[in-house]
Amino acid sequence: MTCIKAPACYTDDWKRTNPDFVVYLPPKRDGRDGDNEHLLVFETPKGDLMAFWTQGADEGAPDQHVVCARSRDGGVTWSEPSEIDGPTESPGLIASWAFPVISRTGRIYCFLNKNVGVVDMNRTITGIMRCYYSDDDGRSWMGGDAVPVRPTKYDHPDPNVPKNWIVWQKPIRDSKGRWIVGCSRWTSFQICPAPKDPWMRSDSHSELLRFENVDDAPAPKDLEITWLPDDGDLIGVPAPGDPPRSVAEEPSIVLLPDDRLFMVMRTMTGRIWYTVSEDDGHTWRAPEVLRYRDGGEEVLNPLSCDPIYALADGRYLLVYHNHDGTRFSAKHAGDSPLNRRPVCIAVGAFRPKAHQPVWFSEGLELYDSHGIGVGPRWRAQLPVYGSLTERNGRRVLWYPDRKHFLLGKIISDELLERCGEVPKI
Repeated sequence: MTCIKAPACYTDDWKRTNPDFVVYLPPKRDGRDGDNEHLLVFETPKGDLMAFWTQGADEGAPDQHVVCARSRDGGVTWSEPSEIDGPTESPGLIASWAFPVISRTGRIYCFLNKNVGVVDMNRTITGIMRCYYSDDDGRSWMGGDAVPVRPTKYDHPDPNVPKNWIVWQKPIRDSKGRWIVGCSRWTSFQICPAPKDPWMRSDSHSELLRFENVDDAPAPKDLEITWLPDDGDLIGVPAPGDPPRSVAEEPSIVLLPDDRLFMVMRTMTGRIWYTVSEDDGHTWRAPEVLRYRDGGEEVLNPLSCDPIYALADGRYLLVYHNHDGTRFSAKHAGDSPLNRRPVCIAVGAFRPKAHQPVWFSEGLELYDSHGIGVGPRWRAQLPVYGSLTERNGRRVLWYPDRKHFLLGKIISDELLERCGEVPKI
């Protein structure tokens, strides 16, 4: 285990998940930094590690803001967070869900959701896409310009009302070397009213953004973005017991060796769903339930994120909860305060001749909160709104423990071997 250099904290419960790294520990439970989530760690052009995350007194609190921190020693120690955007123009105009895009020139772009005082669904997802950039390896940020979000039939009829969206993962390069990333898009309540049953989720779909000219380091106003799929119907999964409502959110994508894109999504069905594109995201196969292999058992997951990462050795890593959402006294997949635990992993392998082109090993429990809550809401849930880095042969999963502590865990070869064999055709 790495020697952890941990800052002062009001509790030592951050050790519960046995982390190898500490990015940030709140010095008290209920300060302006009591909620820390959506931790995206990436390597800067100069070789440091940088982290973006969303911070506030609580999730969606009026002081919610986007911060960044830096590590110059591979993640062992981190700088204090500095704010990129927050409710500085007026109270409640929060900033959330930042993600990086790095130009081949060395310019770092930071895109985020910025609420501008208009709320369609809620202020954490109703917002413009704001873009900052840095030409000094992330030490200072300029810009803050709005980047257009394409209109769809799911948006509020008033074009002045911002769209309901978030991007939750780092982008990947597609078959032609262009950055591409998944996006969740929620339907305006003016188009599809809020569901009557409180556990049902609002209508949602998945789409993608492709950055066409970012490697030329244009100003934010000159960025060219292609929104996918082409037809604007977006990618949906029927909500159980409430069709034609769709719940298909938080898409995560990997590029396959044959240049297809493979995408997984969270749903209300108690299962992960997937789809495949053969043309760089312009069109997609009808979504299906993810299985461990063709004809095998379904991959279970509550309404919680399920990231998939491409590993440097050609394998894939799926991070999920490995049950249908009815554990720990939860009644259904959407009972997130109870069922977003434990965190499990499975190893994936490419199977080019199979219908489902990635098959998986059995799931292995990685860590658990054991039902112990921390932070402003005493959360015990463990959604993995995090990221993966691979540097010098070391893989690290960076994760927000109970949306409070920001930590990292080494994913070693030995750990992956414990997942067992991936089925062969």
